[in-house]
Amino acid sequence: MQVLSRPERTTPLRATIGARVGAAIFSVLIISVLGIASWMSPSDHGHGTHTQLGLAPCAWAVWFDKPCPSCGMTTSFAHAGEGHWVQSAKAQPFAVLLVIGSSAVFWGALVQAVSGAKLGDAFIGMLRPKVFLALGAFALGAWIYKIMTW
Repeated sequence: MQVLSRPERTTPLRATIGARVGAAIFSVLIISVLGIASWMSPSDHGHGTHTQLGLAPCAWAVWFDKPCPSCGMTTSFAHAGEGHWVQSAKAQPFAVLLVIGSSAVFWGALVQAVSGAKLGDAFIGMLRPKVFLALGAFALGAWIYKIMTW
């Protein structure tokens, strides 16, 4: 009778203290962005909400009278913060994906910081070239949408 032995563990099951602290800082940064966005009033124009933070109007839009690639992101985040998902998608479709992704990363980072579970490795494992190509194509499509609805 052959006895199966356990394979040797090559990586620890728990995140290091440094990784946990990093995850805690990351979660605070993400929730700060989401919190600020939920506090802001979305612009009725579908862009320009960032000016509530004391930032200048978008130079690209002023110079070219066309939306920049990230046009409407802050407005979309503000709509999502109020739970208005349709308006969020109308303001900037790609930003809806960023809001959802940011929320998922926030929770994953928080769980890693508190429990030590190595969720960061799982998120990093999803970052493949095909994912970046798909995200880039979606971002380009969202920019074309903004140009068409400007």
